[in-house]
Amino acid sequence: MATLSDVAVRAQVSKATASRALSRPELVAPATVARVRAAAADLDFVANRAARHLARGRTGILGLLVPTLGNAFFAPIIGGAQIRAEEADLQLSVAVLPLEDPAELGRFDRLATGVDGFLVVAPRGPDSLVAEAAARKPVILVDREVDGLGSVVADTAGAFAELLRGLAAAGHRRILYIGGPDRSWQNAQRTAALHAAATAVDVSLAVLGPYPATFDAGAGLVDRVASSDVDAVLPYASDLGLGLLLGLIGRGLARVGDGAPTAGGDRLITVVGVPGTPRVDVDGERLGAAALDQLISAPAGAAEPTRARLHVPVSWAGERPRQAH
Repeated sequence: MATLSDVAVRAQVSKATASRALSRPELVAPATVARVRAAAADLDFVANRAARHLARGRTGILGLLVPTLGNAFFAPIIGGAQIRAEEADLQLSVAVLPLEDPAELGRFDRLATGVDGFLVVAPRGPDSLVAEAAARKPVILVDREVDGLGSVVADTAGAFAELLRGLAAAGHRRILYIGGPDRSWQNAQRTAALHAAATAVDVSLAVLGPYPATFDAGAGLVDRVASSDVDAVLPYASDLGLGLLLGLIGRGLARVGDGAPTAGGDRLITVVGVPGTPRVDVDGERLGAAALDQLISAPAGAAEPTRARLHVPVSWAGERPRQAH
């Protein structure tokens, strides 16, 4: 049976070039691709990625778990991880599993039989449950930190604090934060960072939540926000903010922008994190790619797992926002 080395010799290229020509032809000169494919055909060579991985005692498949498909924030994370997996000649399998209840460990175990490791995105359960799952299979957490586990986190807490300071500098004194999903680790991080920032710049901060990161949840808060005395709102996610914003606009209570409150008698409420306003700009693809890289390269049984926190910039105007998680 012909091997990849046989194909490389017949095509007069290196083994690495022969592999790229067959698996990622867009990375190789067309003439070289044609020569390698011709050599493979002459030798009746058929690339078998599964067999290669199984020979090394692995499946060549990695799992990626998300708590829901209803939050658009997770899509670019999946995309970034998928690109990295393909570059590493690996397959990525995506499943919905919040990891918020011990009963879910049975399903985790069933998924684990077919993969070499997991990216677990924003698990909702306690640290003990997440650690128990990670004891069964190599795991890198995304947007969650647990002692003893590797993780990659977008520092949205720092970015939200920066947003609050900017609102305060623009003259807003009564700011509302609308919190995200129940048991969200990131939501707890943001809430703590906002309280600290509000104290530092001497503004009033109110917090509502938890709420799902959806348009409908935001729309359902219009009455409550309209009857409050806040002059600016920081929503956990852009969909949540959009639902609120449209309802407030319909009542003549909202504007889009980051300017100071009006000096006249008409009350307006600024909602940030929506199109045309200051917002947190999370690079989800970078987050997914960094986590996948860590899962591939992390040494088994490493004494000190790697924790990475990626800087999240704040865009103050103009560009179309990405949804904050």
